Amino acid sequence: MTNTQLIFKKRPIGVPDSNTWSIEKNPIPEPKEGEVLIQQHYVSLDPAMRGWMNEGKSYIEPIKIDDVMRAGSIGKVIKANNHPKYKVGDCLTGWGGVQQYVATTAENWYKVDDTLAPMPMYLGTLGMPGMTAYFGILEVGKIKSGDIVLISGAAGAVGSVVGQIAKLKGCTVVGIAGGKDKCDYMINELGFDDAIDYKSENVMLALRTKCPKGIDVFFDNVGGDILDAALVHLRMHARVVICGAISQYNATTRVKGPSNYLSLLVNRATMQGMVVLDYAKDYGKAAAEMGKWQAEGKLKSKEDVYEGIENFQSTYNRLFTGEKNGKLVLKVL
Repeated sequence: MTNTQLIFKKRPIGVPDSNTWSIEKNPIPEPKEGEVLIQQHYVSLDPAMRGWMNEGKSYIEPIKIDDVMRAGSIGKVIKANNHPKYKVGDCLTGWGGVQQYVATTAENWYKVDDTLAPMPMYLGTLGMPGMTAYFGILEVGKIKSGDIVLISGAAGAVGSVVGQIAKLKGCTVVGIAGGKDKCDYMINELGFDDAIDYKSENVMLALRTKCPKGIDVFFDNVGGDILDAALVHLRMHARVVICGAISQYNATTRVKGPSNYLSLLVNRATMQGMVVLDYAKDYGKAAAEMGKWQAEGKLKSKEDVYEGIENFQSTYNRLFTGEKNGKLVLKVL
């Protein structure tokens, strides 16, 4: 038996290619004293991965060359070497990377109940994307009933949860996504009030008709031209939450910044970045509330699952082509 691993080999310029990673088969590690051996079932694919590959200062250290590709993951303990907290059979989620087995002290890993929800959901709505949505819209966006909320990347793992939470809190919600199917999904299944298809509509013009009174909160996952268009339509004391900028991640030229930033001054608005790791101490509270919403049928979740570490690159590319529905997950076992 071997451990199939995806090894990070070269920092990409622009879109990662076949030289970025290599697939290796190595011996399954033995857990040291105080460690557990986790047999991983699924890993999470997220836009943030692209930033982790770059060298330079960020909110987290870049991935080192020849390390296992960083990724959130979930699996089950199959060996425990005098671990103080976890035992064989426990289902744990953490940062196991793109590999089939990981030996770890399990610091910053969390035990979850895979009988209450399927494992992929703990990488999506009940995992980091869900936590990002929860704290991003409630703590940073500070939504209140009656707010008009605009979300870019709104059919994705984070945006779809942001919109549903905003609806639960009494807001009017408009989502931006690419393609009619995604826009229909947001309105008909998630309960958004309206949607903008950036592939077939001019976003700046569409905002005039779909947000005629302006925007109280803009939750941005995209950056670039869409961020610029949203800034024009801010209301007084609006809040802009910078969660991501997927339109810029593969750029080979300088990142495009907003030219309409003076709208922040005119409208006494704020723009704040958010990183979910800052809220780690409160994950349990958020997971409990979102789990309750799910049980009540008020919060929907969609996972798009593909199989095989050998298919990592083609699956990862779906993050940027939009060829996915909901949270992108790779089955590695």
